[in-house]
Amino acid sequence: MTYFAAALARTPGGWAAEELDLSELGDLEAVVDELRELTGDGPGPALLLLEEDDEHVAVVRVDGGLSSLDDPRVFLSDERAAQASDVAAMLWEGDAPPADGDEDDDDAGRVLAEPVGDSDLLADLGTPAEDLLALCAEEGLLPSDVLAAVCERAGCLDALEQLREGVTA
Repeated sequence: MTYFAAALARTPGGWAAEELDLSELGDLEAVVDELRELTGDGPGPALLLLEEDDEHVAVVRVDGGLSSLDDPRVFLSDERAAQASDVAAMLWEGDAPPADGDEDDDDAGRVLAEPVGDSDLLADLGTPAEDLLALCAEEGLLPSDVLAAVCERAGCLDALEQLREGVTA
């Protein structure tokens, strides 16, 4: 599976961003440590924005800089991703759905996504829970489009686009 993982942190000088190789980090705690390093001692927030195989989105949020002991907040656009993807499973510590759970089929035979986690984690950055869920459910909208919309509302779209284009600040 291929993925794009962007770490973005609000700092006094604007949004800092870097692309992350999650295979090098190994677990959620290492991801959280990386996000806290990006904010330094600032209040943040720091976000991990993940899109994988044009299938799902994951967001991890950490507030409070290096001294914060707050737990990370995690959102997955589809709980099945935790079963199908090692990267999503690393980020999601909740229960994964059963292996052959296809009882959520709609009339067209397409399995409906079931978002899990804290859908309100971006509310103070311009994307309340209902908007995040609507973006994830909108037919034809790719995960990259969802992340772009979230970043536009938060004011960090330029930083995300620079990462996608391979431009380092």
